[in-house]
Amino acid sequence: MKWASHLSAKNNIEACIDESIEAVRRQMGGDAVHLTVIFVSPQFKDKYEEIPKLIRERMDPGRFLGCSGGGIVGGGKEVEQQPALSITCANLPDVEIKGIQSDTMDLPDQDTAPDVWREWLGVNAEKKPNFIFLADPFSFRGEEFLSGVDFAYPNSGKVGGLASGAQMQGENALYLDDKIYRNGLIGMALSGNIGMDTIVAQGCRPIGVPVKISKCNGTLLTEMDEQPPLDLLEKIHEELNENDKRLVQTSLFLGIEMDPLKDNPQQGDFLIRNIMGADRASGGIQVGAMLREGQLVQFHLRDKDMSAEDLRLVLNRYKTEEHAKKASGALLFSCLGRGQYLYGKPNHDSDMFRDQLGDIPLGGFFCNGEIGPVGKTTFLHGYTSSFGIFHPAH
Repeated sequence: MKWASHLSAKNNIEACIDESIEAVRRQMGGDAVHLTVIFVSPQFKDKYEEIPKLIRERMDPGRFLGCSGGGIVGGGKEVEQQPALSITCANLPDVEIKGIQSDTMDLPDQDTAPDVWREWLGVNAEKKPNFIFLADPFSFRGEEFLSGVDFAYPNSGKVGGLASGAQMQGENALYLDDKIYRNGLIGMALSGNIGMDTIVAQGCRPIGVPVKISKCNGTLLTEMDEQPPLDLLEKIHEELNENDKRLVQTSLFLGIEMDPLKDNPQQGDFLIRNIMGADRASGGIQVGAMLREGQLVQFHLRDKDMSAEDLRLVLNRYKTEEHAKKASGALLFSCLGRGQYLYGKPNHDSDMFRDQLGDIPLGGFFCNGEIGPVGKTTFLHGYTSSFGIFHPAH
């Protein structure tokens, strides 16, 4: 297995393609390319339709996947708000690559059997596939789709992102082999001698301690640890420093423990969800997730320092795992709200990835929503960086 990645920021799409192909060809050292993943900025939207043909005229890309993005990642670099194209290629011997496409508007029933979902997607679960998904944010039933795919493929990794750079439906580009789609979802299922590890950095730090939900109704949380959430938050607030007290006003979230078997959840074990509103009279809060009594929850805060520390923490934790030594290539799906907007400088997440894990070829883009797991469940996130890291399975 070998991966290569390059980003070109030239003003002309043909020049970007020429530069990128020359670079990845040099990195591949003559090995055949079985998978090519591209990401292209909206400055080239007038050329979206031509890109697959332009690439095929210059190289054999194997299976072909990609989309438009408001910021582009490639060769370990990030370019935002300006023309850019990245090409990431992989030589994948003994790997079966199956394309996926759906408008996701006509999904199987949520209560149906897993086999129905597998037949609908056309991917054999016995092959233990790993999935890369790209979707249009204006026409993607994200939560229903991901819960169905988790149901059908519980032991499979899933990673990806929602295309960005467009203001309305029909303006994004989704590439699958020779076709370009303007809505729905595309992807690849990779099975055989390939493993994919997933890392999701949600960019938050917990405050207070984990407590159990004692009363809730759907997304309305009325009691935590047998007291109104706002009363508990007030007690936590008194113990915070001045900076954290300011962040409570603007950057407060609720973390929901996703593995009920963990008695002592750590940072990164929580699914981070927005607090949508509060009711002063009852002390309850509205949360952007379905809740159930008995779940462990904890308030979280987010800013650039916490986001950086959270990413460092999860990468450092992964670095100690056995698979990290065999990592050959990676894809990064990062929120449009990260990057220079959050950190005030380019290449933050890419640089930290390289600092922690070494010079692994890294491609990707800045998304309108990121796909990745927390615990054993796959979610559509905001504000995160979601990595898929690839290595031989054996």
